[in-house]
Amino acid sequence: MDEQVDVVVVGSGPGGLTAAACLAASGRAVLVLEAHDLAGGNAQVFRRHPRTPDGDVLELEFDVGVHYLGDCGPGGLFPSIFASLGVGERMEFRPLDPDGFDTLHFPDFDFVVPAGWDRYRDRLVDAFPDERAGIERVIGVLEAVAKESRDRLLPGAETPTFDRWAFRPLAELFAAGELSQRAQAVLDHWSGLYAGPPQRTAVAMHAAIIDHYMRGAYYPAGGGQMIPARLIQVIEAHGGEVRTLSPVAQILVENRRATGVLLEDGTIIGADVVISNADHARTVLGLVGEQHWDPATVAWTREATMTLGLVCVYLVVDIDLTSGPNTNHFVFPTYATDDLYGPLDAGDVTTDELFAYIAVASHKDPDNPHLCPPGMTNLQVMTLAPRGLDWWGVDTSPTDGGRYRRSPTYRERKAQLTDAMVAAAERVFADQLGGDRLADHVVHVETATPLSHERYTRSTGGTSYGYEHSPEQSGANRPQHRTEIEGLWLVGANTASGHGIAGAMVGGVSCAGGLLDRPLLVEMMMGTSLVDPTAVPADPPDFDPVEWSRGERLRTRRAAGRSARSTPSASAT
Repeated sequence: MDEQVDVVVVGSGPGGLTAAACLAASGRAVLVLEAHDLAGGNAQVFRRHPRTPDGDVLELEFDVGVHYLGDCGPGGLFPSIFASLGVGERMEFRPLDPDGFDTLHFPDFDFVVPAGWDRYRDRLVDAFPDERAGIERVIGVLEAVAKESRDRLLPGAETPTFDRWAFRPLAELFAAGELSQRAQAVLDHWSGLYAGPPQRTAVAMHAAIIDHYMRGAYYPAGGGQMIPARLIQVIEAHGGEVRTLSPVAQILVENRRATGVLLEDGTIIGADVVISNADHARTVLGLVGEQHWDPATVAWTREATMTLGLVCVYLVVDIDLTSGPNTNHFVFPTYATDDLYGPLDAGDVTTDELFAYIAVASHKDPDNPHLCPPGMTNLQVMTLAPRGLDWWGVDTSPTDGGRYRRSPTYRERKAQLTDAMVAAAERVFADQLGGDRLADHVVHVETATPLSHERYTRSTGGTSYGYEHSPEQSGANRPQHRTEIEGLWLVGANTASGHGIAGAMVGGVSCAGGLLDRPLLVEMMMGTSLVDPTAVPADPPDFDPVEWSRGERLRTRRAAGRSARSTPSASAT
């Protein structure tokens, strides 16, 4: 062994960093290894510095995956986790409009989603007064399933509605309520946050997503990168390390026990525990190797269905689009929401009938100086994409060394989607544009595809959401944090805790709790402190969450490089 630690975490997504922070705070020697030069997984941001026609350099910043969070009020999930880790006072969550944090645009009807189960139900009834009984039944089941899912953390809790409905298809619940297609479409808008149709989505998934945002929608001040930066501060304050530019080639297993990892540069790091925050399929079939698993695990992994990938257009325009409510926009071309997924499953995209989600970062975080200059607007437009490589005209995935960016088919598909998504945003902001075309105001535009995502995160299929949340792939049927290989644990979107920043961080806490044999999530929600805030050094005057998320080793190297470049050479003097 070149090195020996207590715990090695493979991958630095929110799940891996949260588990590492909890374990480091509990006295374990922790090392997080990340292939990229920036930690954070889907909580990362990226920055661009284009020049204007006048030669000025703009500073622009875009979130990869943090567009809004739920349950960030006092006593909520995120404040409780960060407070327990000693950095609660360093995280600020800005609320979106509680009376309408999501605005849904259908062909002839708009609906505004408020916070609070009662307000949500009442607004649905107001929109569909003839369907009051069905709406109240469906909402009642969803709210009960969400509540009882939390109750299940407590020994002996009775959960009759959860037991009956949690792992049945959402379409069955809609049918039980005898809802019209229009009412179903409004109630199903949340599916864009997990990329699955009602026929193949477990009620528990839908209920959990709604419940998460019924406590209000928020955005972290300073951008998504603040989340990994704060977790890294906790890890480093307790002697742990986040090491970027350190890709793992293999998780070492001997006699069905994980013993450490082999890096791509040949370094061997021994550990009593290995936590994989890498993609589950790549963990099972690649990093570990199927010979070490039970045949049933290998078979399940090979047969499992991934969710659809996302295409995201990152835009900065030279016009202020932040007037009006602080809300997200969902654009639906049809009320038949199942029909949105059928063509995508078949590998087809119709750009003139495109589902789109639009997030206005400038409205959510107006004091962030990195987003764009004053008077401009930073926004993202997203849609779903077909699975696999064929639609993009690519044969080999980027994780396996495939090249795609110069493929004529890839470039054509990407351009078509970009134009269609900009057009969708133009329809949403038509009143503020005053007859102008949004395309005429673009200062910067770039588009990320599932292949882009796979290239940077190595996720199978380039999806942010992991395995599809069908009844067959949920709950006990989904990969658990503890595996059949002794000393090997899993976190991330593919595990039983679910996807998204919330699911990943809850999974990180649950994984650490399993290793420590403590109900750690319950303790955190009840106010237990793992870390004294004074144990985490104060932010330096020039604190930058991006730079901090590179890990101490790379931070030091980059600081030395900047210092050398700014110091006059002997020959110059």
